[in-house]
Amino acid sequence: MRPPYDPAVEAVLSAAGLVHDAPVPAADSLIAGLRTANHEDLSVFDVVRRDITVDGYRGAALTGTVFSRPDHTGAGPGLFVLHGGGMVGGTRFTGLSLILPLLAAHDVVVVSVDYRLAPEHPDPYPVEDAYAGLTWTARNAGDLGIDPGRLIVAGTSSGGGLAAGTALLARDRGGPALLGQMLICPMLDDRGRTASARQFARSGTWTGAHNRLAWSALLGARAGTSDVSAYAAPARASDLSGLPPAFIDVGSAEVLRDEAVEFASRIWAGGGAAELHVWPGGTHAWDALVPSSPMARAAAETRSNWLGRLIAAPALV
Repeated sequence: MRPPYDPAVEAVLSAAGLVHDAPVPAADSLIAGLRTANHEDLSVFDVVRRDITVDGYRGAALTGTVFSRPDHTGAGPGLFVLHGGGMVGGTRFTGLSLILPLLAAHDVVVVSVDYRLAPEHPDPYPVEDAYAGLTWTARNAGDLGIDPGRLIVAGTSSGGGLAAGTALLARDRGGPALLGQMLICPMLDDRGRTASARQFARSGTWTGAHNRLAWSALLGARAGTSDVSAYAAPARASDLSGLPPAFIDVGSAEVLRDEAVEFASRIWAGGGAAELHVWPGGTHAWDALVPSSPMARAAAETRSNWLGRLIAAPALV
């Protein structure tokens, strides 16, 4: 038994044979597929972009790109973005079709960085690269056109998990004071023990089987054991107090649903602010599948509204 898919989502999944008993790839095939996947056409967005070199973990040089509106001047809000790809794939351009509309609407400067990927660079490399990139961005905010007091971390899927881990690191290390965190269908828990993990073990765009392979690539034999850091798998954090306001959204018909809902609930339990949206019938990254659907447009508007309120009056979010 599982929640139904949205009809528009199910039509796409059905055509791809992903509604029932989706094929389980070998680890090598999953990694190869995520590293060769086609990325969105970003040429439709009216943005100014420039490539930068960012200091990563242990002094590594990471490639990043800064995106801003053509009319951007001075120092405004900044979005430090971490891409998806199951910890093993993707680039700094992956998923930006969900982010660049926020740039246009709110004149935020977007910084997206190529963190190093598992399994060649297992935990803690990805999250430590992310945190190092955030601190570099805060340090160089003036040159980037960003107000360091209005810096927000954002990410989709594995990037959402890394964004949450980066926010935890910033809190615990006294790092950059974040204005907020935007977690879109975040990958938060390596244990795979939720109801949604069982319901979508072999159905959807990102199944329980995919999830296990990705966590194993990141954590190796430690996946699912007690020897996993909360910075790598933020659902394991014992304390979610003292974090910046969070926006969390996820589909009701996807493997990561329950860990996202629990994460929001635990932020509230710790006295924090979180806005949670569970989109009915959405699979993982469903809005990339049906971007022109009414629900995808509603999701984009909802994220934009949260960001606008955060920028205008962060204490009220």
